Amino acid sequence: MGNTLHDLGIDRLSVDDRITLVQDIWDSVARDNSTPTLDETMRAELDRRLAEIDTSPDAGTGWETIKREAQARWRR
Repeated sequence: MGNTLHDLGIDRLSVDDRITLVQDIWDSVARDNSTPTLDETMRAELDRRLAEIDTSPDAGTGWETIKREAQARWRR
């Protein structure tokens, strides 16, 4: 794709309008590509991660902890 933000005039839109545009683009991608294509490497990695969760369900970090830490870093 050779078009840039400048070529398309997107850089002249307000921040709110650019965010709306991004959301609209994302929604269109989701509609057109509802099932992602996985190659064997991706499938194997997902299977490995699922097996890891099954064997050690408490090994990860919960979303609330990650969110809280990210927000604390953002405030610095």
